[in-house]
Amino acid sequence: MARRSRIVALALLLPLLALTAVVAEIVSYLSLKRYGEGIDGMPTVAWEEFPGIDRELLGKFSSFDPELGWCPKAGVEKQKDTGDHLPGEEVEHVVTYSMDEYGSRTCVNDRDPDNDPTISTYGDSYCFCREVDDDETFQNYLARRLDTHVANYGAGNYGLDQALLRLKRQYDEDPTDYVVMTVTASSIGRILSVWKHYQEFGNVLAVKPRYELHDDGELELVESPIDEKEDLLDIESHASFLREHDYHYEHWFKPHNPSFPYSEDFLGEPENVRYAIYATLQQLERRYERSIPGIDTAERLRETEVRMEQPRAAYHDRLFDEHDELFRALVGEFVSFAEEKEFTPVFAMVQQHRYTQYEQEHGAVYGDLLDRLDEEFDALQTIDVAKHLSTDDTESLYVQRGEGGHYSPETNERIAELLDEELFGTEQESPQPAD
Repeated sequence: MARRSRIVALALLLPLLALTAVVAEIVSYLSLKRYGEGIDGMPTVAWEEFPGIDRELLGKFSSFDPELGWCPKAGVEKQKDTGDHLPGEEVEHVVTYSMDEYGSRTCVNDRDPDNDPTISTYGDSYCFCREVDDDETFQNYLARRLDTHVANYGAGNYGLDQALLRLKRQYDEDPTDYVVMTVTASSIGRILSVWKHYQEFGNVLAVKPRYELHDDGELELVESPIDEKEDLLDIESHASFLREHDYHYEHWFKPHNPSFPYSEDFLGEPENVRYAIYATLQQLERRYERSIPGIDTAERLRETEVRMEQPRAAYHDRLFDEHDELFRALVGEFVSFAEEKEFTPVFAMVQQHRYTQYEQEHGAVYGDLLDRLDEEFDALQTIDVAKHLSTDDTESLYVQRGEGGHYSPETNERIAELLDEELFGTEQESPQPAD
């Protein structure tokens, strides 16, 4: 009798387990499909290798550049909403990005060949100073301190390779005494990329050139296969080229491309589940135009994204171990160009917000790179901005709204003081005691 009862119980349990497994697969599949592409944030998985690109999306790509992949356009002014707000609420945080006739972000001081010194900066979005107004960039703070023009040729998502190429194209038109190359450590991933989608899932419009380093130490420029913006509509026709020249296709994209059973990809990563929950709650808030009491969904989502960035930080840590020679070769190309054009080259490493947690536990992902650059290139001056800004309260260094990923105006002012002190020996004034 007992044996029969167990058989009956098992017969009832097996369909229940099967149903649970099916439900788990359906939920996991739908969650990966819905949230794997990101909700106002970072995609969690690479769902498709070639997502569709239509003309409407292509029309928004106003910064396309056949040589660099993309580049800020001269004379353009844009306003960017960086705030977190519900539909219908007042937009409180809008920043203005204004480009001058050279394609540099505007400066409080005009160009004057008699200025001493003249300075230009090249690099990524931390050089551009995303998420702050034109007058809150470190270039403008530095311009005020030195009473000179400081050009800002930063561009969002640039790697050291693109920044170098832009410098070579721009320098003769806007020569300066000093050039400050300013990038984050994520540049190690960017210089190994030709199609951003393979590392930054969903960034399908960004196809770029890259340099490859041969065994004899020579750099070879691999140009972008996209000559016209319309070529992006048929990007799959370049699949062989993209897979061959983009390091991340094999090492990051394919490991993050989900397949059956989907529950392993979704439920196996707790942060995927948290991301889906908070993204769903945020969507509900927006749909019904009211906040959920007791939960700051934007903050929870941002915290989850930071945690989800830890594997990427570890990946870039490994890339510095394996591809350090390529990075140093690009810096060497920067120094050689400086010698040719007779300007002082400066390399400044800044810290991306999403890496702060990882680096607090493991140290800088770039290790002792700057020390080795100092030893290798006598003409180069290096500045470890992240080290100089070191603090227990890293959150205070960054904009506390919207993406929250870039330096705040106050931090940009500190960077200007640092550059002034390191390059020109101007001592920072100690704060005066209160009366």
